[in-house]
Amino acid sequence: MRQVTGLILLLVLVALLVWGVLPPIMRDFGYPPSDMDDYIIENAQEETGSNNVVAAVLFDYRALDTLGEATILFTAVMGVLLLLRTLKRKEESS
Repeated sequence: MRQVTGLILLLVLVALLVWGVLPPIMRDFGYPPSDMDDYIIENAQEETGSNNVVAAVLFDYRALDTLGEATILFTAVMGVLLLLRTLKRKEESS
């Protein structure tokens, strides 16, 4: 039963990955550039004071989004460490 469930889960994940990279959803790399791209490239240094456009986008234009991603990663790591710690204690007590 576990093998069937695992196989179904794997097939669903593969289908989602394939669906995510199909042309109507994901456009070709670098084409077509949007108006926002040009705006950020032209105004990032003046508005943020940063010489690095990538840093300006991450920490000024999308700061709350970056904070949310960092929080999710931290929570996931702490959850895994908690699970591993619990498993280690169970093994030591047995």
